[in-house]
Amino acid sequence: MDVGVIGVGTMGMNHVRVYSELKEVSSVTVFDLNTQLARDVAEKNDATLAGSMEELLKNVEAVSLCVPTPRHFETAKTVLERGIHLLIEKPICLSSEEGMALRDILPKDLIIGIGHIERFNPIVAEIQKITKDPLYVEFKRHNPASSRVTGSSVVEDLMIHDIDIMLHSLFYPCYTLQSMGNADIATALFGFDGVPVYLSASRKASKKIRLIHIEQEDMTIEGDFMTQEVYVYRKPEQYSIEDQRYVQENIVEKVLVSQREPLKSELATFIRCIKQDLPFPITPDQAIQNVAVCEEIKQKFL
Repeated sequence: MDVGVIGVGTMGMNHVRVYSELKEVSSVTVFDLNTQLARDVAEKNDATLAGSMEELLKNVEAVSLCVPTPRHFETAKTVLERGIHLLIEKPICLSSEEGMALRDILPKDLIIGIGHIERFNPIVAEIQKITKDPLYVEFKRHNPASSRVTGSSVVEDLMIHDIDIMLHSLFYPCYTLQSMGNADIATALFGFDGVPVYLSASRKASKKIRLIHIEQEDMTIEGDFMTQEVYVYRKPEQYSIEDQRYVQENIVEKVLVSQREPLKSELATFIRCIKQDLPFPITPDQAIQNVAVCEEIKQKFL
């Protein structure tokens, strides 16, 4: 299959790299308004440089859209008008209203997916298997400042990953919400039928953190999105006091996770869905809902 990548910033570069590694992909064509950057990315990955978006669209069957979010709607519309399958990097659009306008013009005969990459992190499926009746859930996604992020708050930049997992992998989307924060640090407390789910996101951290913590009656589950490790802590079998210290003996289990680059899983799934005429796992409706929740969070403090 011949694929194209429009926009070769940090995420777009990774799309080009991964597509070039997939055996199902015959050729990769790239386009960016920054011609020199696009040329460098193309040369590094043995891809073809397109002189214009129109030239790219003449030579591909599927496209990854990795342009800045404010350009998602118009660029996606152009791609769809040419009858080309499309994967849009998250978020789907700048606003839920814009996302709904895009959804209303989506052709039914094309595969349209939204790139919420963490849904393809292998720890998510493992945690889904273990989680039965959570009492408390916490997500932490903290990052040092990044010059590549412009025009978006920490909510749609970082927290949206955990919103997607929370709504579409762990809980049904019916909740109460409280939130606090600013453009760079945000917290949100959701309630799902009495279960508190706490999300925190920061672009001011000195340490990069991507964690999920789940407490159940019989166990505590901890997962690290970066190391792709999951640990289960069982209730203590013994309690004692030694040298005036409280001591407990826990049973700790490391869950076997088949580690894989989430982006490679995501793009391979996109190609497979096109070939087999299957819907992409992350739908436009789900992506619109993610953006709407981001807007609801921000309304309370921005």
